[in-house]
Amino acid sequence: MYIATVPNRKSPPAILLRESYREDGKVRTRTIANLTHWEPTRIEAMRLALKGEFDGLSGAPECGPIFGVTFALKQLIDQVGITRALGKSNESKLTLFMIISRIAHGGSRLSAVRWSRQHCLEDIIGLKDFDENDLYNNLDWLAEQQDKIEQKLYKDYVKRTGKPPVIVLYDVTSSYFEGQFNDLACYGYNRDKKNGKKQVVIGLLTAEDGEPLAIRAFEGNTSDTKTVPEQIELLKENFGVNEVIFVGDRGMVKSKQKKQLNDEIWSYITALTKAQIRTLIKKDVIQGDLFDKELSEVECDNHRYIMRCNETRRDEERSNRQSKIERLKKMVNDRNEFVGQSKRSDPEAGLKKLQRWIKSRKLSSFITLNLEDKTIIITLDNEAMNRIALLDGCYTLETNVKTSIMDKETVNARYGDLQKVERNFRTIKTGLLEVRPIFLRNGQRTKAHIFIAMLALKVTRHFEKLLFPVFEKIEKSDCPMTIDDALLSLSRLTYQIYHTNTQSVSRLPKPDQEQMSILKALGIKFPKNKKIVTM
Repeated sequence: MYIATVPNRKSPPAILLRESYREDGKVRTRTIANLTHWEPTRIEAMRLALKGEFDGLSGAPECGPIFGVTFALKQLIDQVGITRALGKSNESKLTLFMIISRIAHGGSRLSAVRWSRQHCLEDIIGLKDFDENDLYNNLDWLAEQQDKIEQKLYKDYVKRTGKPPVIVLYDVTSSYFEGQFNDLACYGYNRDKKNGKKQVVIGLLTAEDGEPLAIRAFEGNTSDTKTVPEQIELLKENFGVNEVIFVGDRGMVKSKQKKQLNDEIWSYITALTKAQIRTLIKKDVIQGDLFDKELSEVECDNHRYIMRCNETRRDEERSNRQSKIERLKKMVNDRNEFVGQSKRSDPEAGLKKLQRWIKSRKLSSFITLNLEDKTIIITLDNEAMNRIALLDGCYTLETNVKTSIMDKETVNARYGDLQKVERNFRTIKTGLLEVRPIFLRNGQRTKAHIFIAMLALKVTRHFEKLLFPVFEKIEKSDCPMTIDDALLSLSRLTYQIYHTNTQSVSRLPKPDQEQMSILKALGIKFPKNKKIVTM
């Protein structure tokens, strides 16, 4: 028997239950019942029953493992090209799992194993039973394969974009450790504001559009400038880059790094520190009146200096400086009153404490504190303060890119692209991926852990690129669906398990409207009639 839909001219089609039979050697059909007035859900249930979908099943279904999250993320990983780059070994499958768990779960290897028990991995990734020790051992394998995987992903990126990157962006950050015993753990410049914590320095190299190309981990006391040579070597040896414009943050590309880039016949774009700007002003290379809201340019010794004053930033800096001065005056008055009322107080101790305070707030160049008859006196050097204020909101870019290749507006825009790297760091460190704090001890495993975060970053960038534009149009609001929202919605897609006396059958329900919208936005086709039978 089967259900037939028969057109009925201008009226709704007739839904008929029919069966086929043979008569005189010919196949004929007859109508058993007219189902036209049935509800569509009943008709669909009858259609499934006639196909044998419910054979042997009885009772209410049991909720099974989550399917939607792993399925969607695996499809996105395939789209990005990571699956091809990793290969088909069991180590590759474990790496796929760690990428998925880093995006959807985070946490340690042990917690990831517990999380995996709620998700179906065997039929999606082909990964069977494993524990946290397998994941730790997999980090060793991944650390050895990192260069090869990055090379494959780079070639895939060049093929996808149609050309090698003309501009590469590079920036560094740091991430702190829990514990003292790691091969890379050292005390250094603490960006996380975690006093007493050792850290690792992380350098991220991206294309002009912010697409991650490579990531490296260094000892925690490595200065920013010392990380640059390895990036040059990486671009040259691993990626075969012969000509590129290297964009690095202020203070990272200094004279030694500029020479290395020049030796490779590469160009660079960087920003100068305030001290470097003052040196150029003293040498009369640039003049203070060139800093305006519009870009200005000066060329000297084959170097171009591009200047601008950001008025909003200038007002912020001056307001912050004045707020510090007012706060200092109040602290001095409070301290003087305390000393005047307490015979046992130590005026020298208060003076030293306040001197340390003004030094940490960078006020000591124009403010001095002295002690006169147990009273702290503030001396403000207005002339020195005005000299400092001249560069408020001002910045200078330096580049050796020829004007014929890139005008000053484009140079300024390309340096501004570094915010894409900073956004990537926020995603890795404090956003969706939460790579910190790091609990590992082995240096190679730490590098692999950070590499996992970069691979996950490639997936989340692709996820956002597909998801956000669609849901901005659908919702027409300032709050489109986030990746977390999408994963939460997909987590409701679980297997439904039916039990009989002899077997268990797992079936996938049909996604609801929101889930279908997410899958459609991601370019993913949901499997139809997926069924797993276990004895």
